Amino acid sequence: MTTEETIALFDKYVIANYSRLRRVIVKGQGSYCFDAEGNKILDMFPGWAVSGIGHCHPKVVAAVQKQAGELLHVDNTFYTEQQGLLAKLLSERAFGGKSFFCNSGAEANEAALKLARLSTSSEKYKFITAEGSFHGRTFAAVTATAQPKYHEGFLPLVPGFVYVPFNDIKALESAFTDEVAAVMVEPIQGEGGINVAQKEYLQAIRQLCDEKGAVMILDEVQTGMGRTGKWFAYQHFDVEPDIMTLAKALGGGVAIGAMMAREELAAKLVPGKHASTFGGNCLACAAGVAVIEAIEEDNLLENAVEMGQYANEKLNELKQKHFIIDHVRGIGLMIGIQLKGPGAQIVQKCLDKGLRINCTHDSVLRMMPGMIVTKEQIDQAVDIIDSVLTESGK
Repeated sequence: MTTEETIALFDKYVIANYSRLRRVIVKGQGSYCFDAEGNKILDMFPGWAVSGIGHCHPKVVAAVQKQAGELLHVDNTFYTEQQGLLAKLLSERAFGGKSFFCNSGAEANEAALKLARLSTSSEKYKFITAEGSFHGRTFAAVTATAQPKYHEGFLPLVPGFVYVPFNDIKALESAFTDEVAAVMVEPIQGEGGINVAQKEYLQAIRQLCDEKGAVMILDEVQTGMGRTGKWFAYQHFDVEPDIMTLAKALGGGVAIGAMMAREELAAKLVPGKHASTFGGNCLACAAGVAVIEAIEEDNLLENAVEMGQYANEKLNELKQKHFIIDHVRGIGLMIGIQLKGPGAQIVQKCLDKGLRINCTHDSVLRMMPGMIVTKEQIDQAVDIIDSVLTESGK
């Protein structure tokens, strides 16, 4: 089919709840994707950060192909080797917890909220979340998302959620009553604009939760699986959560989510309290195992650190040339370029030149390349951004 034929198909049969770029992507390979017109695109925001080890990593492809020929799915009244192995690999790289598997980050966060209620006393029903956060689109997850624009049209929301400014310890302390069951926070706000938590802030959450008998939930849906140069972003901050949520890069492109919890909390999630029909299916778990193996065999944590530092240096050099760039922030390959003006047109012009990046909060350019990215590819991306800003007089 041609590009226009595919778009016409969508126009007629697919609900238009996304603002889509007029490109039909037909192939992905490493740090690149290709459209139906044969254009090669350097993808610095692959799959909305899902393809954390690049498009179609050979190890993931091989694992999926092998598993598809053996067993795609069996219900969770049986045991499967793939689910158990993935849970073991995650536990060994995190805080020793147990995993519940689902299909997305929103589902993982819903499970985390329910487990927090199950794990605390009956009078605890409130949740504290941070302004600028993003936790998903389901009702509790969108309520946890402390951004009014996502609430429009859905009021009243789920009761019991309290919002405080990100990185504001005094506001956190003021909001912390005996009714609080949990604090849910991202160690780095992704959709919120690559806002990095202060170490003292996360440590204050940990201390308050311990003192008040509440649960600390870290949403690592976007930060987890090595993007920051460590397996999980919390490992930069000298804290450990009670519950952690994962998705996006966990399956290397296959839909999967996970909620990890300390063993004593995990024991509260007994049969009948929560479930997911497709959660932990063989195909997704086989992909997840392959992702972990690829990250270790290819030394991708180390590459994320090295390439993140290199990208930061190159983008700060760019800042010296272009007044519209205010500053660059982030950790590892989770990079935000704060602009002094809107960025949507910059994103579009970059795509026209063969570079895929993203703009969030109107004025933050996001780059979250696959952990396989090279210096040459970063140079290419920076050169394209440079040319767009130069041509735009910015």
